[in-house]
Amino acid sequence: TFEAPTPAQAEGWAAISAGHSTLIHAPTGSGKTLAAFLWCLDRLVEQPRPAPTRGDPGSVRVLYISPLKALAYDVERNLRSPLAGITLAAQRLGQEPPRISIASRTGDTPAAERRDLVRHPPDILVTTPESLYLLLTSQARVILRDVEQVIVDEVHAVAGTKRGAHLALSL
Repeated sequence: TFEAPTPAQAEGWAAISAGHSTLIHAPTGSGKTLAAFLWCLDRLVEQPRPAPTRGDPGSVRVLYISPLKALAYDVERNLRSPLAGITLAAQRLGQEPPRISIASRTGDTPAAERRDLVRHPPDILVTTPESLYLLLTSQARVILRDVEQVIVDEVHAVAGTKRGAHLALSL
């Protein structure tokens, strides 16, 4: 959809693809979050997980943590657009569209949805620092056993606070 990557994206992709922990510091609207997610989406498409089975339902591969619950909801919704674009591109090429699932887990997530996360772990889990802690201290932590990438968005909002220290321990 875009003519070219932003400088934050181009520089971020080089570090992310090399396997480095990466901090992208750039102005609002420069595509920082999308830089991280597009690389992760590419990885999920190129290296899909095996089909889930009763014995192995899979696990979360990309963990997105936002200190702001509203932002977590926005990100989940905004990710659906690139996924729809990937599906359309695959169909145009006559290929099977990738199956990439997204779910969110916040304090507002109903109990039935929380149980479903364990039975059917999404490829991408969008959560908050507090909900991550709750996941880690419950039997649901099993869905995080194979996380490959962690995206911590808006880290400046919690850095230097008790929430930030707590998030650091969870990570």
